[in-house]
Amino acid sequence: MSASSTHRAIEAVWRIESAKIIGSLARMLRDVGLAEELAQDALVIALERWPGRGVPENPAAWLMAAAKRRALDWLRRSQMLERKHQELGPEIELQHEIATEEFAAAVDEAIDAGRRVQSGVAEVEVESEAEVSDNLLRLIFTSCHPVLSSEARVALTLRLLGGLTTDEIARAFLVPEATVAQRIVRAKRSLTEAHVPFEVPRGDALGERLSSVLAVLYLIFNEGYAATAGQDWMRPMLCEEALRLGRILAELMPLEPEVHGLVALMEIQASRTRARTSPNGEPILLLEQNRARWDQLLIGRGLAALERAGNLSHAHGMHNGPYTLQAAIAACHARARTAVETDWVRIAAIYDVLAELTPSPVVELNRAVAVSMAYGPAAGLEIVDALIDEPALKNYHLLPSVRGDFLYRLGRIDEAREAFKRAAELTRNARERELLLERVASCTDGS
Repeated sequence: MSASSTHRAIEAVWRIESAKIIGSLARMLRDVGLAEELAQDALVIALERWPGRGVPENPAAWLMAAAKRRALDWLRRSQMLERKHQELGPEIELQHEIATEEFAAAVDEAIDAGRRVQSGVAEVEVESEAEVSDNLLRLIFTSCHPVLSSEARVALTLRLLGGLTTDEIARAFLVPEATVAQRIVRAKRSLTEAHVPFEVPRGDALGERLSSVLAVLYLIFNEGYAATAGQDWMRPMLCEEALRLGRILAELMPLEPEVHGLVALMEIQASRTRARTSPNGEPILLLEQNRARWDQLLIGRGLAALERAGNLSHAHGMHNGPYTLQAAIAACHARARTAVETDWVRIAAIYDVLAELTPSPVVELNRAVAVSMAYGPAAGLEIVDALIDEPALKNYHLLPSVRGDFLYRLGRIDEAREAFKRAAELTRNARERELLLERVASCTDGS
């Protein structure tokens, strides 16, 4: 295997396994920042050794073994090993969390000679699936801790759980790489200074913290699905990453309805990806999309997740949560073979429930669209006009965009043109601006 092929293999393994490695080390060290640093050390060792020796038969175990040895060495150097013995309890727990002297010797042999690594690291003690899952869950809740800003949670989640580099995150969000690096450094420092425990919250705290986790994942997905700025209408990498993390969370928390509701929502929305842009990257709006291009596999997965979310809510005696309700709206579109078959009356009814559950100006704006499709543009315009003075929507380009559409459908062309102009001025996405300026032109030439 060539050096470039080996590097690609290392990158692929790292993207898949890095979160598990960091989670395992974080549980040992109780320090997420240090855990990532030592995991990166293991990656550097692989980059140095694998091109000459070849990719091990079990590369994930190799990286985990190398990382754990780095952690053990760090504990020894800082004279913390005895304290960790006391913290972690019985010897059997210690063997799972830190590794014994025999383990260190086995790793030495695996790394320095490569013999045991090449045969699959047979002698290396492997964490159970339950332990790996527990570590991942802890890492998710730590990365999305409310002590961090929204931007910091997103950056740290993509870094620790997505395995993305700071450069990849910066390019995805169109910010300088130095800005992302600072956010990540400050986030890890904030977690340390706040003594945030590496754990999954219990009791009443779980709901609040889970809400933060889901919000971060959906924020990542939405930035990929409808980019707020830049030249591209979509950034599929972010959609894929959010969906991958959502699926992992659903496996780790199988009894939480809203986790499945969010996965359902992302699966169904992601199914439209291929139909949302033309060959040259121009946006194609929902009602104009070729539904034959929608991914039926993703739709099927989304509908199954939605059913599971609904069943869990019913079993727990709960009402459907906001993500499950939004997924139900997406499902109405997915089930309609053509745009004209869309059940807008049902969608408007679901938005009524969503608006009561989580009232917000954005939900109300979306409800206005559904109402206009179900009962006419005048009904939608009435809702939108009540939002004009809403401070949260002052610079939100979709408010004048939606209002312009209602006005156009009502034949109030001059007013529609001014609304589309305002929307074009407010958006930071180049593709969306082009689309809105086309609407302006359509009002000018009467087409």
